[in-house]
Amino acid sequence: MNFSEIGRVIEALGKDRGIDRDIVIKAVEQAFLVTARKKYGIQGEYETRYNPEEDSIEIYQYKNVVDEVRDSIVEINLKEAHELDEEAEIGDQLGIRIENPNFTRVDVQTARQIIFQKVRDAEREILFAEYKDKVGELITGIARRYERGNIIVDLGKADAVLSRREVIPGESFKTGDRIQAFLSDVVMTNRGPEIRLSRTSPMFLVKLFEVEVPEIQDGTIVIKSAAREPGQRAKIAVISADKDIDPVGACVGMKGSRVQNVVNELQGEKIDIVKWSDDLDTFARAALAPAEIGNIMIDHEEKQLDVVVEEDQLSLAIGRRGQNVRLAAMLSGYKVNIISKSKLQEKIQKSVENLLQIDGITDARAQVLVQGGVTALGDLTVMDVETLVGLLEVEESEAQSIIDNTMKAIDAGEINLQPEEEEELVSASATPQYVGILAGDGEHTDEEGADKFSDAERRLREELAAFKLK
Repeated sequence: MNFSEIGRVIEALGKDRGIDRDIVIKAVEQAFLVTARKKYGIQGEYETRYNPEEDSIEIYQYKNVVDEVRDSIVEINLKEAHELDEEAEIGDQLGIRIENPNFTRVDVQTARQIIFQKVRDAEREILFAEYKDKVGELITGIARRYERGNIIVDLGKADAVLSRREVIPGESFKTGDRIQAFLSDVVMTNRGPEIRLSRTSPMFLVKLFEVEVPEIQDGTIVIKSAAREPGQRAKIAVISADKDIDPVGACVGMKGSRVQNVVNELQGEKIDIVKWSDDLDTFARAALAPAEIGNIMIDHEEKQLDVVVEEDQLSLAIGRRGQNVRLAAMLSGYKVNIISKSKLQEKIQKSVENLLQIDGITDARAQVLVQGGVTALGDLTVMDVETLVGLLEVEESEAQSIIDNTMKAIDAGEINLQPEEEEELVSASATPQYVGILAGDGEHTDEEGADKFSDAERRLREELAAFKLK
């Protein structure tokens, strides 16, 4: 069988589409294998080989040697087998070359379709592998069209998708505009690889700084955490491996040139650059800048920060519509509660007054109990003697007397179990929807193992932190 076009097809597909020649040859062999099965019987066993010297496809049909032939498609008698191979025996399997397959025009057209389908599949796999290796990088393309509100971006070899929720609020692109974005994921679909881009990801911010700041590229400065509310405000935390280099100043640049380039790309998004610290108290204060912080109470088990600030610093700590506290929560990975110092002092005073109703509790002892978490008489009723002894450092008999006095006063209805109803202590609270802290490879960590930017065929949506202003 000699098709003069087969060699040209193989060469053209391999050269024009950048596909390995062996892959194209395998596609051709598979195409004619399918065609042979359809023509000669699907129950038969066939093999196809491309002969580059003759530029032809050799088709072999395998038959079992038997005494009596019941199915000529898969069996051959011993006499006919000996004509092909003198050493053939019963039970052997012979490969018989089909010298003139007599493929019709329809057969050849079917083979052609299969070849191109196989080549397209190979092309998709190549594109998938190529761009999968680029996940986590900045990529640049040209806006070509809109599909269902999503922007289709021409990357040269392939098209990428920039969905409407991954576009910075307020920005728009026209056909032909240059688009720079973060390659967040590549997913294989029925239509081929889907390359997903993002301009709202915190990692887009990180990668832009890597481009603008040479010290980040050479590893002298490391971005440890990043948080964004796209189009409005962002925070990054940086640290320097060289004590002589100021990481914040290096990222800002001469007269703010470096950070301004990033701001321009992000459509005017304001960027706060803070210094990273392994000490959470120190870092939390930096993350909440420009507010001046009084005290910070850290609960590592619950991953929560209770931040106490003066009344005049309350609005700065919370930020516009809670923005500052939300970004600080994402930057640190901890829930952040902003507490007014005056409200806290008022609550403490009311708790002390509530405890002073009991005989045996002095003002000093009431202060100690409140610091130990006893804020109302109801807490004393469920406390054991040993705990009270430890808090007040008194004899066991005296501690028991305090508890007994409390129970008697409650039974007599002479006291208030709880302090007077006061205003809510927490002025603002923010729970991080994602953790801004980056792993060593520059990707986001996830405390619960929800693998952002992983090889799983999905991407965890990076949304704004949920928050509640109280």
